[in-house]
Amino acid sequence: MPKDNGAKSKRSKAGGGAAAARSPTAATKVINLALQGGGAHGAFTWGVLDKLLEDGRVSIEGMSGTSAGAINAAVAADGFIKGGRDGAREALDRFWRMLSQASSFSPLRPTLFDQLRQDWNMDQSPNYIFFDLVTRLLSPYELNPFNLNPLRDILEATVDFEALRHSDQIQLFTTATNVRSGKVRVFDTDEISVDVLMASACLPLLFKAVEIDGEAYWDGGYMGNPALFPLVYNCSSRDLVIVQVNPLSRLEVPTSARDILNRINEISFNSTLMREMRALATVSKFLRDGALDEQRYKDVHVHLIEAETEMRSLGTSSKMNADFDFLYYLRELGRAAATIWLDDAWDAIGARSSIDVFEKFL
Repeated sequence: MPKDNGAKSKRSKAGGGAAAARSPTAATKVINLALQGGGAHGAFTWGVLDKLLEDGRVSIEGMSGTSAGAINAAVAADGFIKGGRDGAREALDRFWRMLSQASSFSPLRPTLFDQLRQDWNMDQSPNYIFFDLVTRLLSPYELNPFNLNPLRDILEATVDFEALRHSDQIQLFTTATNVRSGKVRVFDTDEISVDVLMASACLPLLFKAVEIDGEAYWDGGYMGNPALFPLVYNCSSRDLVIVQVNPLSRLEVPTSARDILNRINEISFNSTLMREMRALATVSKFLRDGALDEQRYKDVHVHLIEAETEMRSLGTSSKMNADFDFLYYLRELGRAAATIWLDDAWDAIGARSSIDVFEKFL
């Protein structure tokens, strides 16, 4: 990727940016995080962030997120402003507990039969089946004319957006999809608001499009899950860590209608990530071959934190499951994945990619 495309963030132009503000010690390594969306599956990312913050060996320069990934990033950054690493961990814990508590009033909860199956999915839940059918027949403009969403209330109660917009602790990039143009829109830290986060997480079959500055936006996952280019162009660190929530591959071909729709969803929300990874891999190869100018182009070190085997067992319905036992399971899964990554990839950070990008994404 070119080192400068003329789209530097305001903080980078002003001088120093997030990395300079934190002044990491010699014992820490600076990374950027790309956080995927995925509804309740975002609790996996909560666990990853919790472990990275607890470990203390990495310093986060920037985070690019979509949907639940963007929300995790904003909540963590807000907590970091208020109380450093411990403040960020506490803020994430508080947010996910409040989300689970709010869901206790929702009809979309696991039934006793779902709990006995112990797979965290709600595929056999009559309420979920009815809800899934209705949302394919009626739009949110008909089903929810007042556009009620408890997530908005939780974010307004827990995140100080004014302080976040004026902070240079961590650069934030939030992805949304412009409904009319179909183009990606990436909001910088100084643009972040509750509307921006709600736009990034706006599934069009469930919620009305979110209007910002006269433009309507849907979930950012359609055009960037998440967008990687802001971290490449606007951050100094070469180390890009992708926190993967949606499985890239599956071993079997789906045959039921539910499994087919689930796989379509996974492929759609991974497609933009795959394209950007191909571009990064190609640039890195050309740089190694001496075909590109190292003064102009940036070789990015790519890393991946994932638990793809476990996440494959979770269907689309589980993304609506905010039961705290499930969220806690995902949190612990994320912590374990981050622990493995820190152990396996530590020497590679700052030196090289810790995965074979061509093998994984091409």
